[in-house]
Amino acid sequence: MIFNRVAFLYRFFYHNKGAIKLNILFLGDLANNLQEQLKDDFSTVEFTFTEDIVEAKKYAPTADVLATYGGQLDREIIEIAEKLKWVMVLSAGVDPLPADLIEERNILVTNVRGIHKISMAEYAISMLLQVYRQEKEQIKLEKEKVWNKRNVKLDEITGKTMLVLGTGAIGQEVARLAKAFRMTTYGVSRSGKDVEHFDQCYKISELDQLLPKVDFVIAVLPSTKETAGLITYDHFKLMQNHAVFLNMGRGDLVTSDDIIKAVRNSEIAHAVLDVFEQEPLPKDHPLWTEENVTVTPHISGLSPYYQQRAIEIFKHNLDVFLTGENNYINKINISRGY
Repeated sequence: MIFNRVAFLYRFFYHNKGAIKLNILFLGDLANNLQEQLKDDFSTVEFTFTEDIVEAKKYAPTADVLATYGGQLDREIIEIAEKLKWVMVLSAGVDPLPADLIEERNILVTNVRGIHKISMAEYAISMLLQVYRQEKEQIKLEKEKVWNKRNVKLDEITGKTMLVLGTGAIGQEVARLAKAFRMTTYGVSRSGKDVEHFDQCYKISELDQLLPKVDFVIAVLPSTKETAGLITYDHFKLMQNHAVFLNMGRGDLVTSDDIIKAVRNSEIAHAVLDVFEQEPLPKDHPLWTEENVTVTPHISGLSPYYQQRAIEIFKHNLDVFLTGENNYINKINISRGY
């Protein structure tokens, strides 16, 4: 209600040539053409574009809106941004935000959840194919100029069973692509509510009974109090020993030690990891050299279309903010973390 009144006042003064000017501070690299696009589409708004937090803090005290990639924020910039009414996070994760301060000041938070779904779903399927078609081994043999067909053990992902931890936009897109390979798809979420592209959905509390039935476990969960440490070695023990575990959600879902132990003890056949407890992953970390682990540097969500998709969501939400409506895309409950 407070946000609606504030936005209405901004709109009123714009149309009546009042003194109020909406100041939007961008923190992070944004393509020049998108900067110009925003200026053209919102000519009554004052945009300031910065690329580092030191520079951003100079402008923070006058900012009404802060748009940034979540990992770039710290508590200080929120504290000094005394006029701040809205944080637009240009990524999906909001866990770095000072939730207590934002909640205390009733600051609106939105993000771009869902824009990663195409790239992340393609990543998941490509990695499952990489494991089943032994692509790492084929690249190695190619470099060594070895022609070897006899000892190659290839398999097919078609007709297998997939469990997706997280049934939001990304999880649904993973399940949709899995259907092209005629997979049985199970979804697991907090509510267990049925959603499209899953044969059946379950609550997280039912996870243990599902794990023995599946070939692939794909994790796309956000980082929250409920999801941190959710997966343990005991869960890997429940899986079939040919199962593949893939995590592209958040690194605090499961410890590296438990993953390494599960792979070395043949509780699972392979782990594909795009997220880690510590990023960048240290060069001396044992995950790098583990034969049945595939490591990628948090790239599953990367796409040449990322910024344009993010800005489209921001423009919609800015229109909502200025018109005093309440139909925001991806409005975040900061106490829950999503």
